[in-house]
Amino acid sequence: MKAQIINQAKNLALFAVKQAGKELKKIYLQFEKIDNTFKSKHQIVTKADKVAEKIIISKIRKKFHNHSILSEEVGKINSGKDFLWIIDPLDGTTNFVMKNPLFSTTVALVYKNQPILGVIYAPILDELYLTIFGQGAYFNNKKIRVSKVKKINKGFHTYCYGSSKSLYSQQAISYYQKMFNQGNEIRQLGAATLEFARVARGITESIVIPGANSWDVAAGALLVREAGGKVTDFANKKWDLTSTDIIATNGLVHSTLLKVINEQR
Repeated sequence: MKAQIINQAKNLALFAVKQAGKELKKIYLQFEKIDNTFKSKHQIVTKADKVAEKIIISKIRKKFHNHSILSEEVGKINSGKDFLWIIDPLDGTTNFVMKNPLFSTTVALVYKNQPILGVIYAPILDELYLTIFGQGAYFNNKKIRVSKVKKINKGFHTYCYGSSKSLYSQQAISYYQKMFNQGNEIRQLGAATLEFARVARGITESIVIPGANSWDVAAGALLVREAGGKVTDFANKKWDLTSTDIIATNGLVHSTLLKVINEQR
């Protein structure tokens, strides 16, 4: 694969998420309060999703018309077999509606089922994450590494579930209860991309997601790996796009957390 393609993809992804993030921020700041109806929440999220998605997809299609695209909102657009762009225009939709700034827009590029590029941008926090396969992980242009915490009770942990299926939500709840009962610090931040980012920065030690969707985790999985962490499924097999669950850690607490996960399944 030519370095020129990677560089062009990186520049496009960075520009696209910043433009999409700018529009998300504008919409986010336009409303101070909404009534507590599903319809009003849905309308705001749908507008934000579609605006951000349109910006990102249009830029990819213009520059890389022979690449396929997978987006949470529009699904799969098939144009080629080797390169696949994975997009989540708004990760953390509930946070967005709640006026919680923990949300992002994210783009990943996959080559022959291997994530090779990931970009995550949180517009309100002005946090920009970039990772390229074999080239490390960066937060606002500074290289980042996972933490050196070795014991789970000395660290911070996050969790969520990517699918609404009851099986996955029950797995997540059970995992939380067991970690909490053991006295471990565990939270659900509501935006998987930013939970991966915090593991990569060494702020937290792990993120666990049953029922993981590829658009939520593709960029984050690569980010953690390139920051020196470990990413697998719950069976301790290397995570890939076909995996239905994911655990990303600093590597040092990985085996201990897998025991916790699999004890309660």
